[in-house]
Amino acid sequence: MQPITKGLYRARLAETPADIQAAQRLRWTCFMAREGQADDGVSLDRDALDDDCSHMLIEQVASGRLVCCFRFLPLTDGSQIARSYSAQFYDLAALGRFDGPMVEMGRFCIHPDIHDPHIVRLAWAALTRFVDLTGVEMLFGCSSFVGCEPEPHAEAFAMLKERHLAPRRWWPRVKSPKVFRFARALRLRKPDPRQAMAAMPPLLRSYLAMGGWVSDHAVVDPALRTMHVFTGVEIRAIPPARKRLLHAMLDQPV
Repeated sequence: MQPITKGLYRARLAETPADIQAAQRLRWTCFMAREGQADDGVSLDRDALDDDCSHMLIEQVASGRLVCCFRFLPLTDGSQIARSYSAQFYDLAALGRFDGPMVEMGRFCIHPDIHDPHIVRLAWAALTRFVDLTGVEMLFGCSSFVGCEPEPHAEAFAMLKERHLAPRRWWPRVKSPKVFRFARALRLRKPDPRQAMAAMPPLLRSYLAMGGWVSDHAVVDPALRTMHVFTGVEIRAIPPARKRLLHAMLDQPV
């Protein structure tokens, strides 16, 4: 896959061990260095799946500074779902019947000092190119909310319960010992759509705009100090207007 350059940023796949280490370094900064924890400048966030994944890097063109990264784990079909990161936290037996190529998108992060919506747009352009080249039929992963308490995210969870729960044929079931069953706990709560979408993590908003769906519960992850929901998108179900928008991002001039 060739690099994609748009404006101030370039998206490319990692090519060297140093590239992957830079992604792991950014991941540690985003996921672990919170709540005043000192940044020692060398710590990495890494796990056994890194060796099986392709790693996407988004850099500033002028400086080469890494500002965003995420990884892909390709699966031939649902029979390999147990290899995924998500399968550690969710019972994904239903998705074991999915009969097309899948890819798990994970560890998505943007440097906390950078606030530019063009980065997320370029990330989706790169993901669109990857899907086109590989024939992927389903994207999935874990979408994270910062913090381990549900109340700050109640409006967003209520919106997910109201409009975006997974189809029964792919229903992710509870596996993790510590979860917040928001579909049950908030069954009577009617969300305010404006507040709910404002509280939704940017990556999850993008998934939902593509017709994505989520689990009926959030997993509490004390290690990363997040709550996350399983998220899936069937490529064939993406609305045509959204598909045109995604491909338009690839066609826009540099």
